[in-house]
Amino acid sequence: MKIKDTLQWASALGVLLLSAGPVAQAPEIVASPVEAASVLRGADVIILGEIHDNPTHHLNQAQLIQQLSPSAVVFEMLSPTQADLANGMSGREAELRDAIDWPKSGWPDWSLYEPIFLATGSRPVYGAALPRDSVRRAVAEGAAAVFGNNAEQYGLADALPSGQQTDREAEQMAAHCDMLPPPMLPGMVEAQRLRDAAFARTVINALAEQGPPIILIAGAGHARTDWGVPAALAHAAPEVRVASLGQVEDLSKPVAPYDVILRANAPDREDPCLGLQHMGSR
Repeated sequence: MKIKDTLQWASALGVLLLSAGPVAQAPEIVASPVEAASVLRGADVIILGEIHDNPTHHLNQAQLIQQLSPSAVVFEMLSPTQADLANGMSGREAELRDAIDWPKSGWPDWSLYEPIFLATGSRPVYGAALPRDSVRRAVAEGAAAVFGNNAEQYGLADALPSGQQTDREAEQMAAHCDMLPPPMLPGMVEAQRLRDAAFARTVINALAEQGPPIILIAGAGHARTDWGVPAALAHAAPEVRVASLGQVEDLSKPVAPYDVILRANAPDREDPCLGLQHMGSR
């Protein structure tokens, strides 16, 4: 199987990236964005996790932006170039959609994300997305080699503890419907480490330029406190106060660690593994 196909699978399976993990401390479970805001308020950096195709998650994020009044909003979904366009098109979301070619981006329909951009308004926008070639290189070369300067600052020069490495490889396998070639698993973990560190770097830049609080919009897997963006921030800037929201659909199942958890019903969706099984059979 080609690396390119595997990365396409990862994008298609964004809804599966929330997986079980060891909980360091009991999170606060809240019933509404209003309650979530009361817990998250006061942090320098607030990470609002999402399951990408859940419209309620995006409405919650929009409401939290309005309530928490961040100095800037960082988006996993945007490159720095796209963010520059967003900063010049406040209030013209339909034009922004076309300017950044969102329909071909691989993200869910623009209508799901438009409420977040509307809530952001004229606040500065930062793009944290890496070029796809860089993510592919991390699979083969490792996160530290691709990240460049300051890789050690973000913990990328250190090997993961054996238990975490095993857990993260198992997560990648589950996220890809048990269809990844096992030799590819370490590289997929490296790609995820690279993206978490890159998101953290963009957040730190936004914090230095705009002041707190900064909000990061990212997938639930990046928001988890044990090895996602919060862990990268703790390594690179331990003085920064970070609070992370995980939005989940089923509290009866194990949930990855977050500071705050907000539940929203799952939308009607087809089993994404069916499409991947068909892709793998070609």
